[in-house]
Amino acid sequence: MTLIAILAGTLAAGIGSVWLAAALSFGALGRYTQHMLSLAAGALMATAFMHLLPEAFESQAGAHDLFLTLLIGVVFFFLLDKAELWHHGHEHHHDDHSHGHGHGHAHGHGHSHGAPSGSGSWAVLTGDSVHCFGDGVLIASAFMADMRLGAIASLAVLAHEVPHHMGDLMVLRAGSSNKRAALVKVTLAGAVTALGGLAGYWLVDQMQDYLPYFLVVASSSFIYVALADLIPQLQKRLTARQTAAQIAWLAAGIVLVAVVSGLGHGH
Repeated sequence: MTLIAILAGTLAAGIGSVWLAAALSFGALGRYTQHMLSLAAGALMATAFMHLLPEAFESQAGAHDLFLTLLIGVVFFFLLDKAELWHHGHEHHHDDHSHGHGHGHAHGHGHSHGAPSGSGSWAVLTGDSVHCFGDGVLIASAFMADMRLGAIASLAVLAHEVPHHMGDLMVLRAGSSNKRAALVKVTLAGAVTALGGLAGYWLVDQMQDYLPYFLVVASSSFIYVALADLIPQLQKRLTARQTAAQIAWLAAGIVLVAVVSGLGHGH
């Protein structure tokens, strides 16, 4: 039953986020992109601080070790972002020399993609697949701890992957005008989340004692993405009405996670 839930959660998060990103990028929902960023930031912080971390700290693991894991996790994701930015910046540099011009796009994860040649777009998809695999492992860890927690983690991953996939779709469109081909490629990368879920199910099952640490690493990922990537994009000079809408959507993300949690308790 747990394995079925993991597969359902990872497919919903991995593929659902791609299709929602496509609706926001290519469809009439494009004007709601900023609202989605606010919603995702609220959902991620609520999942980390209200669910994953409390679950980890209720275990027998020491608080000092768990906080150290959280710190290492945040620094690790910072370095991972740095490595990806450097990689794409390096690609962009070569692109400038070969084409005489460059095109940049920053998206929800704060990665700057150079306009890809064919190989560049595959580099984007490879990085996306690795990231989705990691998300799958994190979702599996949450489901192994508690079914309700797994549902919340799946929701949070879906929310934070939407702006990420929007960036990827735009990057692929820069190299090709075919929307459908771009959507199929990113959907396949999103489906790798399910493979991560399967690997996570086996890995966590073999290492039950380390489950609290897996949950803390998941928390560090969510906290980093919310505070380093999403919230800085929301720190713009806005009208009072726009600011109120931004805060309302951020609060909606927090409330959404709390409601899902309450439903889980009810069942």
